[in-house]
Amino acid sequence: MSIKKNNDSKKVAILITVAALGYFVDIYDLVLFGVVKAESLSIIMEGQSPDIQSSTGKFLFNMQMLGMLIGGILWGILGDKKGRIKVLFGSILLYSIANLINAFVTDVTTYAIVRVIAGIGLAGELGAGITLVSETMSKEKRGYGTMLIVTFGALGAVVASFVGSEGGVIADYIFSITGTQLYNWQVTYLVGGCLGLFLLLLRVGTIESTYFQNMEQDKNIKKGNLKILFMNKKNFIKYLHCIIIGIPIWYVVGLLVMNSKDNFAPLMGIQDIENGQAVMYTYIGLSVGDLISGILSQWLRSRKKVVRLYLVFTLILITSFLFLMDGASKDLYYTMCFLLGTATGYWALFVTIAAEQFGTNIRSTTANTIPNFVRGSVNLVMLSFGLLTALNLGDALSAYIIGLIFISMALYSLSQLQETFGKDLDYFET
Repeated sequence: MSIKKNNDSKKVAILITVAALGYFVDIYDLVLFGVVKAESLSIIMEGQSPDIQSSTGKFLFNMQMLGMLIGGILWGILGDKKGRIKVLFGSILLYSIANLINAFVTDVTTYAIVRVIAGIGLAGELGAGITLVSETMSKEKRGYGTMLIVTFGALGAVVASFVGSEGGVIADYIFSITGTQLYNWQVTYLVGGCLGLFLLLLRVGTIESTYFQNMEQDKNIKKGNLKILFMNKKNFIKYLHCIIIGIPIWYVVGLLVMNSKDNFAPLMGIQDIENGQAVMYTYIGLSVGDLISGILSQWLRSRKKVVRLYLVFTLILITSFLFLMDGASKDLYYTMCFLLGTATGYWALFVTIAAEQFGTNIRSTTANTIPNFVRGSVNLVMLSFGLLTALNLGDALSAYIIGLIFISMALYSLSQLQETFGKDLDYFET
């Protein structure tokens, strides 16, 4: 019995390691495009005006988001029908290949196609990893597993920012060996692709979910059926509530942080702020926040209490960020980005809640689609921001109104969801 328990513990440790590394590469690629899009487009679209290049960058980002929405549904259904492990490694393989191809695109059309493919690949890894860990670990301790995945994975953004700024060193090394001169942005994509392919070598020893294996033997159970979600009023409302509680995270990252250079730093009179640096500090904060929120959740034996605390903290910080930062220093701006990341560092709890709300036969579908719909919500956030600024409300007030609305909605949705700490996940939806 002791030997079996030790073997199971080793397999769980391997599974968490692979899922964490997979999410690390996932976040690396997700942030990577934002870091290198300006450099890559200045070369691919040489001679075009900066405004056209900027609008093209937004178009490519939307293509990536479109891919993630498609991929979330695709991988989610496949995870429930074919298995969590297949989705985990299939998604890693797809976005790794897309990264490698992306390093050699020479026109915007190809760039857009590759970003859609990369988005599809990126959509599957986190949901599959969280589902696997949630179904493999004990119900009292699975929060630690999901915490480790997201805490380590968030650091992929830090590496993306570093490689994006220092990729020229690697390019020079490649030139010294092969005689081929690559641009900094090409190297950054190549590193992401190689990291993903290397990760696939670690697949030995990973295990499929016992819950899925047991479910697969019963041919009468409907697996990955979207009707269970969208044609069942109770499940559909619960599904929407799960999405809404995650939107404030991407409101902060997608609106406040990623538009630092063009909107919010100039608003405060702060010069020389780089989006890549702002994103890096935010994701360091996200990693710290996820670590703390995971531990707090285990100590308090509650997911909801911790998420509620983080949402209130986020509201306090965005108020300070938008209205109390006039004339602040560059260092203070980056410190505030770190704190905003920490305040929204409940991503691990959010995805865990999404996985724990539904039965085994649609758990992969929900765990994959919900985070990707939240990521896609950045388009809704940006559209709302554009509409409010067009009414001459100003960047700060417009952003604050949007934040207030989505945080209020998240607090309400959280109150409507069941507390899932320690919940038995071995059941099915009908």
